[in-house]
Amino acid sequence: MSLLDIAGYISLALLAAGGLAAIYRIVVGPSILDRAIATDVLLIVISSALCVEMSLNHHTDNILFVVVASVIGFVGSVTLSRFVAERKKEPVEHA
Repeated sequence: MSLLDIAGYISLALLAAGGLAAIYRIVVGPSILDRAIATDVLLIVISSALCVEMSLNHHTDNILFVVVASVIGFVGSVTLSRFVAERKKEPVEHA
């Protein structure tokens, strides 16, 4: 077992902890915005874990899943930010 393998397994353990924290925030999160951000974080953690797994096993079989998860996360984040920006606009009263 090389040093790179050990680093990969440590990375997977830390990503698993981050995934569990994101799932906790999705379940408990006080607002819908917290849940949406935690969902985006969970997609990033899953994509990162797939990349580490591909590095450890020396293959690129899951690269399509990584790309699709990245695109879904990006589109979801942009859509959410536009929704929040539209929602925060308030009419300006002139004196």
